Amino acid sequence: MNDNDSTLIPDAPLSAGKSQRIADHERGLQTTGPRVIQSAGRTRAFAAGSERGKMRAADADRDHVVEILNTAYSEGRLSRDEYDARLENALSARTYADLDQLVTDLPAAQATMVPPLTTTGVTPVAKTNALAMASLACGLAQFVFGPVTAIPAIVFGHVARHQIKRTGEQGADLALAGLILGWAVVILVIVLIGLVIAAGMHGTMQMH
Repeated sequence: MNDNDSTLIPDAPLSAGKSQRIADHERGLQTTGPRVIQSAGRTRAFAAGSERGKMRAADADRDHVVEILNTAYSEGRLSRDEYDARLENALSARTYADLDQLVTDLPAAQATMVPPLTTTGVTPVAKTNALAMASLACGLAQFVFGPVTAIPAIVFGHVARHQIKRTGEQGADLALAGLILGWAVVILVIVLIGLVIAAGMHGTMQMH
C-alpha cells in the first residue's frame, strides 16, 4: 500500500429507531445539500458539573431541544451540516448537560435552557406565616409571664389564620395552638374572677 493511499471508513449506520426519529423531525424541511453527520464541535461542561446536568433526560426533553433546533434552522441560524449533527446528538443525548450544550448559543433557548420537562417530585416549600409563630410564642409565654400575653396570642392567631387562607402559607396548626392556649387562659381568668366575686358576695351576705 502506498503512503498516499487512504482507507475510507464508512460512517457507522444509525439504528433503525434513531433513523426513524430523525426522518420524522425532518419532514417538511427543505434539503439544501447532502446530509453529512459530523460532531457539533463543542464540549461545554458548564452544566455537566451541576446536579441538574447529571440528571437523565427523557424523550420529552429531547423533543424540546429538537424544536429549538428546527426553529434555529428555519431562521438560518444553523447550516444544514450543523443542524444534522446537533439533531443526531439531541436524539442520542442521555443527560441534560448533553442537551444544554447543543442549544446554549441559540436565542430560542435563552429563555428556557432545556428545562426539565419531566416531574422531579421537588416542589417549593411554602413559608410559615410569621403571625402564626407569634401567636404560638405568646401562648407559650403565658407560662412564664402570666395571662398578659393571652390577648396577643388570640389576636395574632385569628389574623394569621385569615392570612393563611389568602396566601396559602404554612402555620395554620401553629395559629390554632396559639388560639387554644390564649383562650384557655382567658377562660381560666374569667372563671377565677367569677369565683372571687361569688365568694365576696357570699361573705357579704353572711355578714348581714
